[in-house]
Amino acid sequence: QVQLVESGGGLVQAGESLSLSCAASGIISSITAMNWYRQAPGKLRELVAGISVDGNTNYADSVKGRFTISRDNAKNTVYLQMNSLKPEDTAVYYCNAINSWNFGYWGRGTQVTVSS
Repeated sequence: QVQLVESGGGLVQAGESLSLSCAASGIISSITAMNWYRQAPGKLRELVAGISVDGNTNYADSVKGRFTISRDNAKNTVYLQMNSLKPEDTAVYYCNAINSWNFGYWGRGTQVTVSS
């Protein structure tokens, strides 16, 4: 089992920055990748960014150049630094972890609201 707890969401104005954190606990050694997803009202949940156990990253086209995903293995924490935020970034952001059996775990989510 893996438990994920997100933090760092909030209300910001367009152009501002916000940093999200996801703390993982449990059977951490089984995790092969960690991701950030988001879901806006009335829309499907979408992948925002991901980072593999060896540090390779990938991003949705809509956030490339603005968001950065990173991980601190010593703290079992993954971060999402979000810069130049836009109103369309408003969503609930979820942390996701994939284990070596390709099973996914989810956090409860944190709300990010960007006002124009």
